[in-house]
Amino acid sequence: MNDWVSRQVIDRQIPSRRNPVMYQTWTKLLFLHWRWDPAEIQKRLPRGLAIDRFDESAWIGIVPFFMDGVRPAGFPPLPVVSNFLELNLRTYVRDESERPGVWFFSLDANQPLAVWTARLSFALPYQHATMRANQIDGWTDYVSARSGREPVLRYRYRPKGPATEAALGSLEFFLTERYRLFAFRGGQLFSGRVSHMPYQLSGADLDHYDPRLFELDGFDVPVGPPDHVCYAPRVDVSVYLPKPVPDPHRVLTAYC
Repeated sequence: MNDWVSRQVIDRQIPSRRNPVMYQTWTKLLFLHWRWDPAEIQKRLPRGLAIDRFDESAWIGIVPFFMDGVRPAGFPPLPVVSNFLELNLRTYVRDESERPGVWFFSLDANQPLAVWTARLSFALPYQHATMRANQIDGWTDYVSARSGREPVLRYRYRPKGPATEAALGSLEFFLTERYRLFAFRGGQLFSGRVSHMPYQLSGADLDHYDPRLFELDGFDVPVGPPDHVCYAPRVDVSVYLPKPVPDPHRVLTAYC
């Protein structure tokens, strides 16, 4: 088994000796991915992270989905605050211990409490947005507008074909089998874990998509269609508090 595959398999094991702080259910996930220049992404990453590659390319993804049943451990979900929408722009990275994970350029959500909590507790770059989603005849019609910012982004999609777990070493495995996220605040890199069963992935019919989320986060807008599209119906997720990532350069300096 290739080293990068084995590391992702290891990371999907439930963290030992740790208890989740939150539970969530992610549903109706659309994954739109484009190949990207690794050097352009690398210059946007904090110290301690390096871009992860597949077929020598970096990858950036737009992922719209539904967040359901979001609640702290030990509490039931609340109808007003536990269900909302999320749209994120992400890439794939490794830390200096070669642990694979996700780096988020932005996460838009239409629940202010969730935005505030995620910023405070997880150091993630959440943004408040006005969002809505409807489902008609199997299609999801998903619309988002970041507060105070244009444009209005729309995604219309539905699953296509049978859903299966990503094959080891495939592009789908590289893009979706990620159980660690990284965040950065106050000069400190953090690593957070999530745990869930592997995604059941299918193809997707894509009636409309909007790549201008790239522009909102400082990138050029892709000129072509996504290089990879897939869909996942649902995963139930356990979330763990992020922990500081030790900086080996600081440790070395301390002993010099």
